[in-house]
Amino acid sequence: MKTKLILAGIAALLMAPFAAQAADLPQPYKSPAYVAPLAASWSGFYVGINGGYGFGTSDWDHPAVSPDPKGGMAGGTVGYNFQTGTWVWGIEGDLDWSGMKGDATCPGGTCTTKNDWLGTARARLGYAGWNNWLPYITAGGAFGDIKAENPAGATASKTQIGWTAGLGLEYAFRSNWSVKVEYLYADLGKFDCGTTCSAITPDDVSFKTNIVRAGVNYRF
Repeated sequence: MKTKLILAGIAALLMAPFAAQAADLPQPYKSPAYVAPLAASWSGFYVGINGGYGFGTSDWDHPAVSPDPKGGMAGGTVGYNFQTGTWVWGIEGDLDWSGMKGDATCPGGTCTTKNDWLGTARARLGYAGWNNWLPYITAGGAFGDIKAENPAGATASKTQIGWTAGLGLEYAFRSNWSVKVEYLYADLGKFDCGTTCSAITPDDVSFKTNIVRAGVNYRF
C-alpha cells in the first residue's frame, strides 16, 4: 500500500507541469455580447439650411399661354419635433430665395412668370422605428410672390398664400446633426394681373410648382 501511495505521488508531480501548460492554451473565442446602437432622439428645436430645384406651371387667362417656371432654390429652415415612442410630431417653417422663371410666346413677344421667393409653414409626422432614419409626411401653408411680365416689359406681382404637401426622409448621422431629402408640391393659387397681361380684365395668372431639395439640420 505504501508503495502505491509513493507511485501515485510521483505520478501527480510528473503530471503537474502538463496540467499547467494545458491551462495556458488559448481558450475558444467568445464574441462580445451584441449591443444595439442607440437610436437618435428627434425631440427639440432645430435650425438648418436647404437647397434644391423647383419646376411647375403658370397659366395665363389672356393671352392663353402657360409658361413653365423652373430654377434653383436655397434658404433656411427652423422647426420643432416632439417624439412619442417611434412617432415624431413636428412643425417646420422655411423661407427660400427662388430662381424659378418661365417664358411663353405670346402676341407681341414673350410672356414671363417669375417667383423670387417662396416659404412654407407645415406640420410633419415621422416614423422613427428604423434606427436613425426618419421617413415623414408633411403638409401646410405656402406663401410667395407671383410676378407676371408682358412683352413690353411691364410687370405685375402679388404675394400669394396657398398650400403645400409632400414627403421626405431624414437621417441623423450625429447626436445633433441630420441630413434630409424631400419633395413638396405647392400651389399659390392665382392673382389678377390687370391690364399688365392684356387689355381684358380680370386676367388671372396662376402658379403651381414641384420642389425637390436637400437640407442639413442641427438640433439643440
